[in-house]
Amino acid sequence: MITTRSSSLALGAGLAILAACAGDVAPHAESAADAAPSGTPFTVADTTITAMVEAPGTAEPITQSTASTKLMGTVTAILVQEGDLVRAGQVLARIDARDVEAKGAQVQAAIAAAEAARNEAALHAGRMRALFADSAAPKAQLDAAEAGLQRAEAGVLAARAGRSEVDAIADYATVRSASAGVVTQRWVDPGAFAAPGAPLVSVQDQSRLRVTATAQPIHARILRRGQSIEVVIEGTVARAVVEAVVPATSGGLYTINAIVPNGDRRLAAGGTATLRIPNGTRNAILVPEASVRRQGDLTGVMVRTGTTATTRWVRVTPGPDGRVEVLGGLRAGDVILVPTAAVRGS
Repeated sequence: MITTRSSSLALGAGLAILAACAGDVAPHAESAADAAPSGTPFTVADTTITAMVEAPGTAEPITQSTASTKLMGTVTAILVQEGDLVRAGQVLARIDARDVEAKGAQVQAAIAAAEAARNEAALHAGRMRALFADSAAPKAQLDAAEAGLQRAEAGVLAARAGRSEVDAIADYATVRSASAGVVTQRWVDPGAFAAPGAPLVSVQDQSRLRVTATAQPIHARILRRGQSIEVVIEGTVARAVVEAVVPATSGGLYTINAIVPNGDRRLAAGGTATLRIPNGTRNAILVPEASVRRQGDLTGVMVRTGTTATTRWVRVTPGPDGRVEVLGGLRAGDVILVPTAAVRGS
């Protein structure tokens, strides 16, 4: 009886240990596979695409301007911050122009004096014309009066020209943006001294980018001005229009310039860029971008096997037409799952 009871206790303890182990294993298995996978099945297949030669380069804004002034004076206001969007003609800064205003008052007084002298000369010339008509004044006096009137009118023109000059100088007290864009740098703060030509505010027009890349002659020579090609800027795929293809100054390479529209500013100005030059065809595995899951630096897809699906880590790169090219981890015939919400959204 003692032996039988000991065996029963041992059997019960063993069952308890097995139950505990089973509880540890179940969660691990669930993390590796979904018991009820959801999503729209997509069968992986080899696809013929245009082969590309990648030409590395950079994407820079076509228009970059640095606002300055021709005045020498104290900065009274800087009206923008780095990162602000500005429009063409928007006021960026103001310079103390009190000396210009004083000069303007002097010029205005000179204009008034010149106009008064002109009016007086006009009256005198009018009297001389009447007297000469009545033979009461000699021709010499009339000629002198007419000459005096001409000198007075010239004096008015000179004074008004001085006013235009002062107005032009006064315009430099208000510093405006030459183009629409993003403020990239404030060079000074209020209270700083501004010298003629010294930078005050830099503005970058990012609505169009110029990609400058280099490639081997055999690849660059197939491109033509106006041709549309693919470009990748900081991982984002876009279209570019070839602007020029010219021999580089050294290295036996060609320089390719291409223009990329960027009205929505989704592309990074100043970022690394890669032009994709067509070079025949090749086979590739393309999957919908929505099927790719990202976890830190890892990328994966849900691969369906029977009634379950597991995450398979793959290597990907941007592909054509909004798809992703899988460089490794999948093969033709595999079935992956695309989230249903993404399929409906498309």
